[in-house]
This record gives sequence, C-alpha cells and structure tokens, in this order.
Amino acid sequence: MRSEGSMFKTEDGRNHLLTFLLICGLFCLSGLCNGMIDVLNKHFQNSLQVTKAQSAFVQGVWYGGYFLLALPAGLFARRFGYRFGILLGLSIIVLGCLCFVPVTQVTGTQVVVFSFFLAALGLVSSGFTFIETIANPYATVLGHPSASVARINLAQSCNAVGWIFGPILGGSFVLSKTAEANTSNASLYIPYLIVAAIVTLLILAFAKAPVPEIHAPAEERPESGIAQGQRPLFREIHFSLAIVSQFLYCAAQIGIFSFFINYVKDPAYMPPLPAWLADLLPAAMKYSEAGTWHITEYCASAMLSGAFILFTIGRFSGSALLRFAPAHRVLGFYALANVVLMTLVFAGLGWVSVIALVLSFFFMSIMYPTHFALAIHGLGERTKVASSWMVTAIVGGAIMPMFMGWMADQWSMQTGFLMPLACFCIIALYGFFWPRLYRGNVKE
Repeated sequence: MRSEGSMFKTEDGRNHLLTFLLICGLFCLSGLCNGMIDVLNKHFQNSLQVTKAQSAFVQGVWYGGYFLLALPAGLFARRFGYRFGILLGLSIIVLGCLCFVPVTQVTGTQVVVFSFFLAALGLVSSGFTFIETIANPYATVLGHPSASVARINLAQSCNAVGWIFGPILGGSFVLSKTAEANTSNASLYIPYLIVAAIVTLLILAFAKAPVPEIHAPAEERPESGIAQGQRPLFREIHFSLAIVSQFLYCAAQIGIFSFFINYVKDPAYMPPLPAWLADLLPAAMKYSEAGTWHITEYCASAMLSGAFILFTIGRFSGSALLRFAPAHRVLGFYALANVVLMTLVFAGLGWVSVIALVLSFFFMSIMYPTHFALAIHGLGERTKVASSWMVTAIVGGAIMPMFMGWMADQWSMQTGFLMPLACFCIIALYGFFWPRLYRGNVKE
C-alpha cells in the first residue's frame, strides 16, 4: 500500500506537503465564493424582480469568465510559472470584491443595477479562473504520480468545505429570516469585504512560501508507437470527450446548486414542517402561516449548506475510495446514482424528493476532480494546456442553468431538473467507457 508520505513526495524525494496545504487554501476560498453566489439567484429574484432564467445570468457571468480566460491563464502560468499566476489571480479577486462597495450604492433601472452587480461578479470570477486553471494541475504533481487522482480529490475536498460556509455567509446578509422577502441590496458588499480580507492573507502567504515549478511526467503508451509529444492533443479521445462530459457535469451541478433554494422554497415541492421539527428550528429559520410551519429563505440557505456537508463528505470519502477503486468506475456509478435521484426530484414526491435533492450532492462530489484527472492522464508536458481546456468546460455552468431557469419559468421548477438528469446519463456513459477511450495500458 502506498505510504501517506509518498502522496506528497516527488520522485526526487522532496516533500511538498506545505505547498499542497496552501493550494488547499485556494480550493477552500473558491468553494466559499462559489457557495455565496448560489444564494444570489433567489435574492435577485426578490430584490430586482428578475425571472429564474434571468437570475441565472449570475452563473452565466461567473462561469463565463472561466471560459473566456482559462486558456490565457494557462498560457500565463506556462510563461511565468505557478506562483505569479496564483498571485495575479488573487489580486484580481481582491479588486473585484472591493467593487461591491460602490456597486451596492448604484441606483437606476433593474437592468442597470443588475448589470453592475454582474460586472463585479465577473471580475471576481476572472481571478478565480487563474486559481482554478493553475491549482488543479498543480495539485496533481505535488507528489508521486500514482497518487495524482487521490491528491486532486483531497484538494478539491477543501473546495467542498468552503462551499459549506458560502451559503451561510451570503445568506446571513441577503436572505430573509421572516415570511417577508428581503428586497434590499444594501448589505451585499459585506461578505465580499470579508473575502477580500482572507485573500489578502493568502497573497502574503504565497509571496513567501515555496511554490516550486514541477513538471508532469509523460507516460509511455507502447501500443500506439507514437511519441507522447507528437500526438495532437485533441486526438486524445479520452481527453476530448472529457471536455464534453465535464461541460455536462458543470451544467448539472451549477443548475442544481443555483435552483436548490427555489425548489425547497416552493410549496408545491416542500411540504409544511411537522411540529416536532419546527420546535427544533430557531426563529430565523421558520414562520407560521395559516396554522402551518414553513421554512424561511435563510433556512433554505442553511439547508443548502447542509447539502454541501454531504458534498464534502463525498469528496473526502471519494478521495479515499479512489486510491483503491478505478476512477472511471466510481464516476460511472456515482453518475448513475444521480440519474435515479434526479428522477425522484422530478417526480415531486414531497419529502422523498427533497431528500433525494440533498443526497444528489454526495454523488456529485467527486465528479469534477475525477473528470479532470481522467482527462489529463498521460498527457505529460501538455498537462497545463489540457488543464486550460478542461477549465473552459465550466462554461456549461454558465449556459445550461439559464436553460434550466427558462424551463422552470415556462413549466415548473421540477421540470427544470430534467436538464441535470439528462446530463448525468451521458456522464455515466463516459465513466463506464473511459478505458476504451484511453489508448494506454489501463487495467480494469
């Protein structure tokens, strides 16, 4: 069995645990800010009276930044190295967060106010594009190559930890704790000032800490008869289809995250609280109407945080599981589980559907990093460029939630969940067929 030490030791004997822990801090920060934007859909529906499809422009701008800047970020990292790429990304995040202070003072039409908020979010997401593009491949090389999948899942587990606190931090300042919706944007800058302070500390840490340039080794695949560097990147079928599958995963994940609060706040799907449960909840999480108890929007954001706890558990347990089970099989079975759960969500079965929605977070947990590791497997020096292309697949989270919101506006919120259901079907196929797509020595 591989020792824990070798997980962070490269073949030259150097231990990179400290650097890996700092990278974990970046993932935690990314999760925190990603979790914060998931409360903004419902908030802007209340404060600016936008539709569900329009509210998904939050995700459109946020993840659209990843699509537009991922390749330039990868080229920047290749030219100037990991450290400078990370410092640039963190500096852009601070600037974007500070922009929320003047933006909350903007007055005008719905379109004008919404546009300014989206511009500030876009700037923050631009910084995270550099972080994601660099941190993902960097995590795979900070130790023995055989532990790359487990290492990136462990790092991304910290992303999930940050995601737990994002809805709580954002929801505390913008979502209502009573039966009446909050229609003010005045306090929206506060959580972003908190993020700016955290990022400033990380800038100081990365300016002083060791951030060595480590290159991924190329794997030999004898049966191809072609040198690794001579094969065009997009002729690597396992990589090309990973981009498609990752696109669909990001579409499903971001769609579910974005409209979770809408689903559990809709009385058509969320049953009234039983008296015993209402007695356990604090006043800020419940209200009484017509003799029955219901959850507040703030409680819905707390439920989202609870779902992210399952997401985090899934990441940590998945990181352990992937050290023993083939990554492609785990991806396939987890996607298949979410096909079943999304079917239950669509069925609108009351508590059964709500519980299924929460459970889906566990089975989504390992999909992003596992896609990433399967995609760049055996690409050697092309890893940074391939990483950039994989990050562009996040654009699925920019485009498809708008379609999901449009479906919800046209028919119902439960109908919108047909979109992630279809995505998980295709992801399962990619996972189960990955060994045939990868033209190397893959042991089933």
